[in-house]
Amino acid sequence: MIGKVLRGRRVQGLIRYLYGPGRNEEHRNPRIVAGFRSPVELEPGVRSDGALDFRQLEGLMTQPLAALGERNYRKPVWHVPVRAAPEDPVLTDQQWAQIAAGIMAGTGLAPVGDDDAVRWIAVRHADDHIHIVATLARSDGVRPEVWNDGYRVRDACRAAEIRYGLRRTAPADRTAARRASRGETEKAARRGRSEPPRVILRRHVQSAAAGARTEGEFLACLQAEGLLIRRRFSQRHPDQLTGYAVALPDDHTADGQPVWYGGGKLAIDLTLPRLRHRWSGNSPDSGPRGPQSADYQPVSGRHLSGRSAQAVLRTIVGQAADQARTAEEFFQRLHQSGLLIRQRISSINPGQITGYAVGLPEHSGSDGDPIWYTGGRLADDLTWPRIQRRWREHPRIPSPRLAGTTFSHEERQAIYNDAARAAAHATAQIRRCTVIDPHAARDACWAAADILHAAARATGNQHLRRAADAYDRAARMPYGRVPPATPAGNGLRTAARLIALVGQLQSGTTGVVTNLINSLVALTDAIGLLHGRQRRDAQAAASASTSEHLRNLRHDPTASWITGSVPSANPSDLARSDFPVPPSPLRWPGTPGTPRTSRSQRRPQSPKV
Repeated sequence: MIGKVLRGRRVQGLIRYLYGPGRNEEHRNPRIVAGFRSPVELEPGVRSDGALDFRQLEGLMTQPLAALGERNYRKPVWHVPVRAAPEDPVLTDQQWAQIAAGIMAGTGLAPVGDDDAVRWIAVRHADDHIHIVATLARSDGVRPEVWNDGYRVRDACRAAEIRYGLRRTAPADRTAARRASRGETEKAARRGRSEPPRVILRRHVQSAAAGARTEGEFLACLQAEGLLIRRRFSQRHPDQLTGYAVALPDDHTADGQPVWYGGGKLAIDLTLPRLRHRWSGNSPDSGPRGPQSADYQPVSGRHLSGRSAQAVLRTIVGQAADQARTAEEFFQRLHQSGLLIRQRISSINPGQITGYAVGLPEHSGSDGDPIWYTGGRLADDLTWPRIQRRWREHPRIPSPRLAGTTFSHEERQAIYNDAARAAAHATAQIRRCTVIDPHAARDACWAAADILHAAARATGNQHLRRAADAYDRAARMPYGRVPPATPAGNGLRTAARLIALVGQLQSGTTGVVTNLINSLVALTDAIGLLHGRQRRDAQAAASASTSEHLRNLRHDPTASWITGSVPSANPSDLARSDFPVPPSPLRWPGTPGTPRTSRSQRRPQSPKV
């Protein structure tokens, strides 16, 4: 049973609509089943011409508003449609009357035995729902409080479900995303949209947040998607960004202005403060908990291979070198990208930079220290002398593509294998927390949404997109609480950012994507079990729906992992796709970065003849 609180200005028009035929002749036998007086006293009379006479009922409902005068609410009409599920039994008028009285008492608008409470009626004109109408003015001249009335209505509806054995619904814990209104849905249908703009924008924002490391990357990604962005700045500190809103370029009001949606209007975890908390472990500029904070715990390097880290660093450093023209601008771009930076200073000229090294906060050794990569380890063109030389020789001509800034086939496979390992590690941690401490798994449940959205965006697969949309409610904690960061959750976020960085897939990657899908199935199954143990039925159902979409994808032989048109796979690509783990490059013993082998492990030489 669900009830939605609506507010209006005139009770006269609402009463006439409830007693009228309806928009599609759906109103049948309208009647008052409950109210502040007996239904017989409140029922409109019949005039001599056979029409209903609403004057007495309208006078009784508006009389307290006239006494309240200027202290009235701007919208003093309180309207709550209450609807039962289609499979629920048809309730009697007396049962609906008890439900309406329980809702009015639960909200505090008309407590039992309070003769001076607000005046209200409950009109029934269908088998499955009623309309509760009240005027927000007490008979004693006091204006009632309606703060959080929607949550109280939800609690009263859940109590009625238990009392009458109706279908159980989820509590109002703010884990569900903001749904599109009826007007938004009808407007989308008139303009030929398959989904309302609110749903489309939420998907874009979730995908951008999953693939971004910093606030700047997030806004740049939204702009690259073609969305309109409106930034809100602090009035006290004009340079401080406090919020954002997005809009579709072709969605306008009657005045021709864009229809803006703030992050909180899309979902409770898409506000800028909560997004900053999500990025706080990756960028020193995005929040108080940057990599230099005392409570920051870097993700262990067990889920991020050296091949993936090197490819990501090469791409970020290559783009920064291509876009910058000075050393200061170059290191500033690296800093804004969330990288760890270490400069080598000349011992002869203390102010001269002779080299640099970079690292990822998520990539660390067994001792917890970051693993550093010099420019020479990333690419030949990324050494410090080569970068400076290129700036001097071509100060205004940007290079179309710096050597080594694209991902190879093996690097893409390594990134997807790292994502599968991160999902497997999170699955193990969630199963462990289900028995020991369920609240410790909240961060991993929240981060699982990122990897689902990132994978759906990278592959362009509709099954994955539906899986990511279905998982939406299972990700959030009740009432908008933000869970503390955990290594398992940070590992999933890192995997999501790497998948988003890879972008469009190439041929020959079916095996590694299938490996990731299998890991995601196990992950969502573990999350569903966790929610089921905590009796969170709506979240458990969302997890089960996600697992079902992923299983359909795994068993669908026609599913395509490739977005766009790509060339056909050559025999070597097809052979590599059968081996999810990419082959390691051949290195001679003694090569830097390769452990030395003992004499007994070396290949025996053929005896001389």
